[in-house]
Amino acid sequence: MAEVAPGAEFQFIAHLPDRGISFPIRGNGWNGGLPTVIDAEGHTVWGAVFEVPDAETDGLHEAERAEQRVARVVEAMDRMGRRHEVVTHVYDGDAAAEHPPSSRYVGIMLAGSRHWELPAGWIAGLEEHLSASS
Repeated sequence: MAEVAPGAEFQFIAHLPDRGISFPIRGNGWNGGLPTVIDAEGHTVWGAVFEVPDAETDGLHEAERAEQRVARVVEAMDRMGRRHEVVTHVYDGDAAAEHPPSSRYVGIMLAGSRHWELPAGWIAGLEEHLSASS
């Protein structure tokens, strides 16, 4: 969710409407909960969309599986209102189990969000998660 495959190429900024994030994933050396996308009416998840070379997708899926996430195709909307099918990785367990977020992981998310100039409301929400982190 927060890191990009080495050969990936930036495509566009997009959001997932009626989605939010929770931190149900425990462990994996991050010293706190890891995020996943969840259904959340009235909320939005923002991010940058990248094209990952075929030669790197297996490694990306493996890294996400190590953090207990599996690939799912979802519909994202770019800043121009165009819809795109994209692959994201979501927790393959009980997303209702919430843990204090990993400050290191949320810090990476914040740095990326600022770099890509994502909406201020999204960044403020991440800052709130950071203040509640372990």
